[in-house]
This record gives sequence, C-alpha cells and structure tokens, in this order.
Amino acid sequence: MYRLAFAAVMLAAASAHAETISCPDLSAAVQIGVCPSEQELKWGYNGYCSDNARMYEKDGDTCASIENYKKLKDVVLWEVGEFQGYLPCGQSPEQIKATRPVGVSVSKAGAMTRIACTYDGGLVMAYRTKQACKVEGAQAVCN
Repeated sequence: MYRLAFAAVMLAAASAHAETISCPDLSAAVQIGVCPSEQELKWGYNGYCSDNARMYEKDGDTCASIENYKKLKDVVLWEVGEFQGYLPCGQSPEQIKATRPVGVSVSKAGAMTRIACTYDGGLVMAYRTKQACKVEGAQAVCN
C-alpha cells in the first residue's frame, strides 16, 4: 500500500517538473553571422568539390553544380531564445521573421535530445537538451 502511494507521489512530482517547449516566433529571431560572399562560395566550391576532394564524395548532388553547393552553403546562423538554425541567405530578414511554425519533431542522438521546429518554406530551428522529450500536439514536453 505504501509503495503504491509513494509511486503515485513520485509520478506526480515528475510530471509537475515537466517543461513544455513551444516553437519560437521568428519575428524575434536575430541573425548571428554574416552571409558568405559570392567569392567565398566559389572558393569553397572549388576547394571542396575539386577532383581530389573527398568531403562530398558520397553525396553525388552537392558538387554536381555550384548552384547545388550554394543551396547547402549559402546560409547564416540565426538564434531566437535557446533555438538556433542555419537559414538561407537568399531570403530577406523580413521574409524569415514572417514565417510561421508548421510542425515540431523530437529526435535522440546519444545523450542529447533535439527538438526541431519546422517553419513555412522548410526553415528549421533546433534546440538541444539532455532531457527526455516527446511531442504533444504542437509542442515538446521534456522531463
């Protein structure tokens, strides 16, 4: 009887400490870095996609053209709260700040949990934590 009561108290205490994490509003996002210049992108393409480069050898798409390379590398770091993401430089800050969340997912990599918020146009902002999390509705709940 006492064990059951103790288990119920512990379960209630654990759920009382659950943290609900919602996808952030990108209108408050801040661009952290600087977008690469055309010259930097060409230099990177020539260096990483040359005949003897091995960085993308298993990926037949990235080095197929400089346009494909730019899709991957013409990005800059943005932050909003604890969330971070590399967002495309081809979109203006106004366009990025106007996007709205469309989904949330949770994945595990070793001891870390990644909460990924997807926005209109495929933008992704991620938050990493050591807590165990699961998706509930349009939010992540972490213990």
